[in-house]
Amino acid sequence: MRLLHTSDWHLGRSFHRVNMLGAQAEFVGHLVATVRERAVDAVVVSGDVYDRAVPPLAAVELFDDALHRLAALGVPTVMISGNHDSARRLGVGAGLIDRAGVHLRTEPSAAGTPVVLADTHGDVAFYGLPYLEPALVKDEFGVDKAGHESVLAAAMDRVRADLAGRAPGTRSVVLAHAFVTGGAPSDSERDITVGGVAAVPAAVFDGVDYVALGHLHGCQTLTDRIRYSGSPLPYSFSEADHRKSMWLIDLAADGTVGAERVDCPVPRPLARIRGTLDGLLADPGLTRHEQAWVEATLTDPVRPADPMARLTERFPHTLSLVFDPDREREETEVSYARRLAGRSDQQIAEDFVAHVRGTGPDPHEQRVLRDAFDAVRADDTVREVAR
Repeated sequence: MRLLHTSDWHLGRSFHRVNMLGAQAEFVGHLVATVRERAVDAVVVSGDVYDRAVPPLAAVELFDDALHRLAALGVPTVMISGNHDSARRLGVGAGLIDRAGVHLRTEPSAAGTPVVLADTHGDVAFYGLPYLEPALVKDEFGVDKAGHESVLAAAMDRVRADLAGRAPGTRSVVLAHAFVTGGAPSDSERDITVGGVAAVPAAVFDGVDYVALGHLHGCQTLTDRIRYSGSPLPYSFSEADHRKSMWLIDLAADGTVGAERVDCPVPRPLARIRGTLDGLLADPGLTRHEQAWVEATLTDPVRPADPMARLTERFPHTLSLVFDPDREREETEVSYARRLAGRSDQQIAEDFVAHVRGTGPDPHEQRVLRDAFDAVRADDTVREVAR
């Protein structure tokens, strides 16, 4: 059976003020063409269809168009909700849409109930594990501790239990939206840390033939049978080196996996350039970036006049300007934004405690802070869905 694995469409998201809806529509067209031209038997979409719980109307219309075009091909599609989606909203009408061959899996309680498709070698069971917010689903899965590993392990226990009751030789595919150990993150994914832990071990998914992951935006292979497709479009300059693609997966009769990357359309290349303003404007080696979306880091010791206006004369698609002077400076002079860059809410809070009283929080206080951040994020999730 030939599968096309994709995820993290983030319909409705922009890129540094650039409306990406046109590029997203081009990707949908490319997806449909790939399904048709490469004789794909099933499409799997591993979450974050939308960029937020209440997407703009144009994004909903594009999603509706994608569903109609996929259904018209007669190729089944299995899709789960991600941490950016509202599972309840995405799942509205799932029972009716199911009849058209588009299978939306957004309910955690259905983790052990597969979509079963067949080829000449027998059945393939597709298990959809939507993003599982630990604080909201721990009771459903009967776990004591609200953590990513515990709830995903419990969901996978249901998958393995169902699979054990099926005919020998039944192959299995799991769709999941999670941060799995060994994956490389980028700046454009929303933090899902719970209890100080974001990642789950790959061993959680033992016992199935292929795991189609979503959440991380870089296409990557954790093992031959566990892969991220990544996002089809870039959503931060940290993805400048990404090759945006989908996975074309051939699932053999014995469950072995063959994989091929299918490149996605590139609306415009990304470039990160660094140097003094005069140096960037004069460097002939940067000619290749003149039509790219550019993030420029200026190293001038003193901020130059009108830097963006001057940069855009040569690089008209400059979207981000960063100042990082090449001179010694006291830590107290470093900008607030630079001091916070790359630090989690937990780390920032612990640093604040240390700054105010001279010593950092002890282990008990660290747990109090961690529990508070987890509770706020879970509450935000509930409020977002209820809007």
